[in-house]
Amino acid sequence: MYISRRSATVRNALVSVANGGITLVILLIAPMGLAAVIINTLLVTLATYIVSNAADRVVKWLEPEGKAELISSTPRNSSSRKSKLQRWWQ
Repeated sequence: MYISRRSATVRNALVSVANGGITLVILLIAPMGLAAVIINTLLVTLATYIVSNAADRVVKWLEPEGKAELISSTPRNSSSRKSKLQRWWQ
């Protein structure tokens, strides 16, 4: 991945806290009991964190290894016959 595991954890925690805060504000407006609001907010925060971590794992699993293989074993400059595009590009 392009970011470290620690950075991903901090990002996921911040997303979870933000979603929990938004949920808390919405639920405090609704006529519900305080215990239900607190439990629901904590569950949304926890679920967001779990889903964010799962999404990071899926993205990491789908990423290529990043190891490129050479098509030809001969060095590029040593070949005597080059196409016009290869000569122009260098």
